[in-house]
Amino acid sequence: MEFKNGAYFISGIDTDCGKTYVTGRLAAYLRHRGVSVITQKPVQTGCETVADDLVEHRKAMGCGMLPEDREGRTCSYLFHKNVSPGLAASLENKTIDIRKIDDDTAYLLSRYSVVLVEGDGGLMVPLADGCLTIDYVAERSMPLVLVATSKIGSINHALLSIEVCKQRGVNMQVLVFDRLPQYEQAVADYAFDQIVKYAKTSYPDVKIVDFRSSDSFWGKI
Repeated sequence: MEFKNGAYFISGIDTDCGKTYVTGRLAAYLRHRGVSVITQKPVQTGCETVADDLVEHRKAMGCGMLPEDREGRTCSYLFHKNVSPGLAASLENKTIDIRKIDDDTAYLLSRYSVVLVEGDGGLMVPLADGCLTIDYVAERSMPLVLVATSKIGSINHALLSIEVCKQRGVNMQVLVFDRLPQYEQAVADYAFDQIVKYAKTSYPDVKIVDFRSSDSFWGKI
């Protein structure tokens, strides 16, 4: 699959599904291919001074923190409480301005060909007052990389996520199935088959990546 210049959104079917790991690995893969790429975490919660997810991205990419990280352009908002973005902002008497996130994305696109934007939680998580994450993605026509997992309950979460993407006109280009090692292969295989079958009915051309945590994206995208 060719990643054209622009911003891509990476979301998951729920929390702890491997979005951060997948984002970092995808960035590393593109970087290895000579693509000018950077990752962005618009809102990071549960951190003190630095966006932990960005640290993980840079480790996967094989580089240290970048100038744009130190400038604060890759993480528009950082909050201490590990809760959803809207609540985290409220607890600190702050508000999330989507225009600030857009400005930072535009700034990154002026320096890099591809920006991988990692969301917080799933697609229906409130990003800001009156704006769900899926609203943000749909209104900007951002191509979506959706991360599903092999854990129990993933079929329900994945199918609901795919359905709402279809309803909102989201361009889901890649579906990553993250095979978590603690789940039996039979469970993972069944979930994979059901999720892929449903995804293909709505997005016949979606790229499927069957991924294990020890894998590289090389040869899969």
